[in-house]
Amino acid sequence: MTVSREDLEAHLSRLRATTRDPRAGVFGPGSKMWEVSREAVVFLAGGRAALLQTAHAYVAHGVDQHSRTKTDPYGRFFRTFDNVFSMIFGDLSHAERSARRVHTIHQRIHGVIDEDVGGFKRGDRYHANHEPALLWVYATLLDSAVLSFELVIRPMGTREKDAYYQEAKRFGYLFGIPDDVMPGDWPAFRAYVDGVMDSELLGVGRPAAELRRFLFRAPMAPLAIPMSAYTAVTGQLLPPRLRAQYGFPDGAAARATLDLTLASLRRTVPRLPASVRYLPAYNQAIERVGDARQSPVGRALGGAFDRLVRSSHRRARGQSRSSSGLA
Repeated sequence: MTVSREDLEAHLSRLRATTRDPRAGVFGPGSKMWEVSREAVVFLAGGRAALLQTAHAYVAHGVDQHSRTKTDPYGRFFRTFDNVFSMIFGDLSHAERSARRVHTIHQRIHGVIDEDVGGFKRGDRYHANHEPALLWVYATLLDSAVLSFELVIRPMGTREKDAYYQEAKRFGYLFGIPDDVMPGDWPAFRAYVDGVMDSELLGVGRPAAELRRFLFRAPMAPLAIPMSAYTAVTGQLLPPRLRAQYGFPDGAAARATLDLTLASLRRTVPRLPASVRYLPAYNQAIERVGDARQSPVGRALGGAFDRLVRSSHRRARGQSRSSSGLA
């Protein structure tokens, strides 16, 4: 099944009816979703989430055939997370706007898989708004966020994870994913994710391998060492089969890099001020609902992120006009 605009609007109507404070948005202060998602350290497993997604042929071919990732990787990063952060931390109107924007973009992303890979054959058709594909992308975001949180901040018990997941279903509604597609509780969600990762549905084909090489290439020489460390960490966070297919280094050095990185983060992150430890979108949301005022540092970081987002949108519009012969 493919999520239609009517399907999405039905979910948005449901969210409006069950949102207590539109100013606080879909989740709000005190939610498990905000507690986990606010941590900047969730980006530790961001590369893992991206590669789990592109190991699904629908995602890999959609990005390869329709995305500007190779020509504007940082712009795509800022635009993507602008939408995600608006859904999680924005007020209700901003969350709805981002949901509609993402759905509209996905409506244009469809085509043909050009290789035999994973559970798919050459010639199979894909659509970005296909419910199972949306579920997998959504699941990788949740699973990777919880993984980062537990690796650095603290362990979470099954009941706490289930409370987080029950809230996170509202995030799924913003993509139009229906209840009968999403697993019912955290154990079922965990079984779904593990089952997909262990299955032949996922596989690293040409587009996924090319994106892996591109995404983990240092954009400038001074970042070569940090990117090398992040590459090793990402590889260690992937399932062994996909780690090997993506060609990540494995062995004592890679495992030592992960251990040293985690030890350093566990020492430093809990001691950081909120303006640095938490994402700018969260700090802005807390100020919006009146729970706290941002520090000058937090305000500066939020402003810098907003400027980068606006710049990336202008650049994308310029590229669209150029590719259509209007610029």
